[in-house]
Amino acid sequence: MSNQEIKQEKKSSRGESFLKGTFILTVAGFVVKVIGSLNWIFVSRILGGEGIGLYQMAFPIYFFAMTVSQAGVPVAISIITAEKVALKDILGARRVFHISMALMVVTGLVFSFLTYFAADWLIEWQFVRDPRAYKSIVVLAPTVFFVTLLASSRGYLQGWQRMTPTAVSQIVEQIFRVITMILLAELLLPWGLDYASAGASLGALAGAVTGLMVLVYFHWKLDRDIERDYGNDLQPLPGQESEPAWQIIQRIFKLSLPVSAASIMLPVVSNLDLMIVPQRLEVAGYSVNEATELFGYLTGMAVPLVNLSCIITASMAMSIVPAISEARALRDMKRVYSQTAASVRISNFVCFPAFVIVFVLATPISALIYNAPGAGPAVMISSFSIILLGLHQVSTGILQGLGHPTIPMVNMILAAAAKVILNWELTALPWLGIMGAAWATAADMGVAAVINLIFIYKFIGYRMELPQLLKTMAASAVMAAAVYFFYEWTMAWWHIGVLSTFGAVFFGCAVYLAVMLLVGGLLEEDLERMPMIGRIGIRFLRRIGVFRTRDDGQD
Repeated sequence: MSNQEIKQEKKSSRGESFLKGTFILTVAGFVVKVIGSLNWIFVSRILGGEGIGLYQMAFPIYFFAMTVSQAGVPVAISIITAEKVALKDILGARRVFHISMALMVVTGLVFSFLTYFAADWLIEWQFVRDPRAYKSIVVLAPTVFFVTLLASSRGYLQGWQRMTPTAVSQIVEQIFRVITMILLAELLLPWGLDYASAGASLGALAGAVTGLMVLVYFHWKLDRDIERDYGNDLQPLPGQESEPAWQIIQRIFKLSLPVSAASIMLPVVSNLDLMIVPQRLEVAGYSVNEATELFGYLTGMAVPLVNLSCIITASMAMSIVPAISEARALRDMKRVYSQTAASVRISNFVCFPAFVIVFVLATPISALIYNAPGAGPAVMISSFSIILLGLHQVSTGILQGLGHPTIPMVNMILAAAAKVILNWELTALPWLGIMGAAWATAADMGVAAVINLIFIYKFIGYRMELPQLLKTMAASAVMAAAVYFFYEWTMAWWHIGVLSTFGAVFFGCAVYLAVMLLVGGLLEEDLERMPMIGRIGIRFLRRIGVFRTRDDGQD
């Protein structure tokens, strides 16, 4: 075999490894999300809206401290480690890991202590409106340290092209987090909601510690593989012996700052919600306890339902990035356009029926899942966010694939500004209350999505296909009527909420698909692109004669 053939074989092998790693991380992400969604069902039933509100008041503070303490460093560690490994500078890669971990130990400790000692100040200055959230904030403080180490350790292993450690540790972390949250929330509930909420917050610490223990094993396994593969060849490369630590730290920060600028937006928005929504609910005439409960309905019940409804579009957003990027590199703009159009059509196809289900069945779903029918209004208005979040996720992926990752970040900032203004104005209106905050959240997603689409039109000339959109909206309207009447009719006869709710969902989906097929709104090439359900749906529709069965010689 020639040297050229050997190089080609190595490139091919590396490509297969990358695809395998991507698949592993995608599956792990799906499993973690499902476990997390199920967790909220149980925890919400234990704590109720008020207890969830206390937890949600502490969590944005922890999330902000955790994000700032990491500051995008794991991504930088991964990049630098991969470069060192590619150059066979194994000792250099290890040195990067040791220096970066020392840096993360310092930043993790600093932000853990800051979170702990800031808890009193945050309540005293009424950034956190309910003093009962103090215990949850204090409990989450040490978690910042362990999560910082956990993320950095994952970054180093990913630099070695090892994605399995990240996937396994994520799943183990989530399992222990969920078990701890449910057990401690239940056990501490007799002591009061503040203790139960703090017990639920301890789940994050349990998950981080167990996830870190898993990574310790994978680090040991990596070191063993290094010794086996390199053995006595572990020698410092020329010029690497004297590379000072401050230069490595400088490069880490240089690479990590752009990443942290984007990631910090999520905790910033969460903390703005924490400061504004409960306060403006009090202005609307609600007591502190009522405001806390309503805040829990929105952030702990409605928002997770929205995120759960967008699992498919989140997965598609990840897969569209390399597809668009590849087509752009080949200068195949026709393919870029067709992939963009298909991804937007699929987003609407999936998100519109999800919106209908959550909108029409908001109160039954809240009662069934969370045992909190009072969350119905917040859930109903938040359902509009499903369509807009799906478009935002997909359009963000398209822009990233087009080589413009900064634009979605800037759009997020503009959308967050709009959300702050709307939160301040709408939430204080007595006739809206928490529904005003839900409208503000929907507007946040909508503004970001619309601006993304404007830039997509500027770059490739794509605009949303109006005939296809009208077909989807028409099918959704028929579905909404079917869901409503099926639920009302079956409740009048059965008086069993579970059967009526699930029956309405399945009946509504069947009606939606039937109408979409009748009006020509469902295209085979779009269904083919859908993760998981696409191929199964195509086989079924071909079998019943809706789609034409392809001949062996046809593509």
